Formats: sequence, structure tokens, C-alpha cells
Amino acid sequence: MRINRILLAGSLVSVALVIQVTVLGRLQLPGAVPDLVLLTVVALALVYGHVSGALIGFAAGLLTDLAPPADHAAGRYALVLCVIGYLVGLVRPDNGRFRSAWGPMLTVLAAAVVSTLLYAGVGALVGDTAARHVGLVGLLFTATLYDLLLAPFTVPFIMALARKAENDPMAVEANGGPPQGKDVASGWLAGGTGLRIGSQRGGLRMMTARGRANRAGRIKGVKGVKGVKSVRKL
Repeated sequence: MRINRILLAGSLVSVALVIQVTVLGRLQLPGAVPDLVLLTVVALALVYGHVSGALIGFAAGLLTDLAPPADHAAGRYALVLCVIGYLVGLVRPDNGRFRSAWGPMLTVLAAAVVSTLLYAGVGALVGDTAARHVGLVGLLFTATLYDLLLAPFTVPFIMALARKAENDPMAVEANGGPPQGKDVASGWLAGGTGLRIGSQRGGLRMMTARGRANRAGRIKGVKGVKGVKSVRKL
């Protein structure tokens, strides 16, 4: 992994873990807890691919296993997020773009379901019966619901930061021409949250360029008129 990937992923995972433990974990919501660490791993895996996604998922899961008030065996959630990061990275399109927001939404949905089932399955293997007492169906429903509600406000911005740290490798096509279509982050923002950040920036740049061109044209026109008047006087 590149140094910038390690630094960005470590910072984002650390912030997500702190928020999850200090804020989301104390909301006392029915059923599961919104998993911000999972959403961070999903977002980074959608940008970096399956290898980096698996490594980031393992590290994020291990930090979650060791962070208080963890009450399960260390390495359990590391295995879960490692598998999730690898699988999500495989779903990432070759060109790094989804045509609509349905792709990332379905990816988050699948990640929430698979992570909950895998976590409960690993717990059953090691003798943890907490999921049985809570109810696996209710836990699965609430975990998926909370993650889907939280995803549009976190995943696109994490993906945008990851793309920016990579010096926007998808901003230019392989042939050196302008990019065609939407990238992962802008497609999610446009379709999922209604925020067209990329298009607004492009529109502002276009308006600025047009304004400068108009001002330059007016200045040249004024100079041309003055030159004609001076010639007529002569």
C-alpha cells in the first residue's frame, strides 16, 4: 500500500472508531449499533480495490476488537471486515465508476447483511451466544437499516477524500482525454444525496471562464473603437 493510502485510511478508521464508540454506541438504539467503521472500510475498498480493502478491513476490525468496551474475542471482527473489504473491492468496477447510486447502495446493503451474518457465525463457532439472545433477525434488520441511513452522509465523502489523496487517478482517461461519465463519488452524491458537488464546481469554473472571456472581449472592443476614432481624426 502507498504511504498516502496508509495515512488516510488510518486517520479515517480512527475517527470512525472514536465516533462509533463515543457517540453512536451511546445512542441506545433498539437492536444493533450503526457501524461507521464498516462504512469506512466499504468506501475505501470501493476506491482502492480488493487487496487494499482486505488490509484496511483487517486493521480496522482489529482496532475495533481491541477498543473498549469490546466484549468479544480479539480477531473476530478483524476477520469479518477483512472478508468484507476483499469482497467489496472485487465489486469495484474496472474504471472505478458506478453509473448510478444503486451500485454503492446495494454494495452497502450486501456488506451490512454479510458482516452481520458472518459475525454471528464466527461467534457461534467460538461459543458466543449473544446473537441468539438478541435475535438474529432483529439484529440483521436494524444493522442493515442503520447502515443504509448513515451511508449517504458518510460513504461519498470518504470516497471523495480517498480519490483526492490518490491525485484523482480517474479524472483523466488513459488516452489523456477528459473523463467520460461520473466517477464513484460524484455518481453517489448525485444519485444518493442530491448533492452535485462535481457538477457545481464545473459549472462555477465554466461561468468564471465565460465571464473572463466576456470582459476580455469588451476590453478589446473598446480599444478597437478608440483606434478607429483616432484614425478618423487623422
